[in-house]
Amino acid sequence: MATSTKKPSAASAALTTPTDLGNDARKQVAEGLTRLLADVFSLFVKTKNFHWHVSGPHFRDYHLLLDDQAQFVYDMIDPIAERARKLGGTTLRSVGQISTLKRLADNDADFVPPIDMLNELRTDNESLVKYMRELHELCDDKEDVATASLIENWIDQTEERVWFLFEATRS
Repeated sequence: MATSTKKPSAASAALTTPTDLGNDARKQVAEGLTRLLADVFSLFVKTKNFHWHVSGPHFRDYHLLLDDQAQFVYDMIDPIAERARKLGGTTLRSVGQISTLKRLADNDADFVPPIDMLNELRTDNESLVKYMRELHELCDDKEDVATASLIENWIDQTEERVWFLFEATRS
């Protein structure tokens, strides 16, 4: 494994934890995890937004579905950040950083029809699966099996959310 000859700053050296992956793998995977974390935070907030603002004849079903989905997304947050830290990387420090790194679009509309909410969340979850597959490829390339294993579980969980959202929107 190739390692960088560049010396880390005092701040980053204080946060670096031991790993045999090498500096290049450590840096790239931790940065990928931090970007993924920004997307997950964004999806969590959007899911809760829709949970709080859903209305209509299927209110109870959609309200409960969105609350469940938000919890599953929320449960990914800490493991993603901690994996980045285990690699010796840093992770998110602010809402501004989340805004800069996230790839999922916000929805600030005053009203969104319930079916549109579910379809938008399905699309966002599908995008999240794509981003995780890309990060998984990097992990495979860098021989980071631990991160790849976590990502495999998150992909499965996200595909389940896609499935539930898809089924809830079928006529």
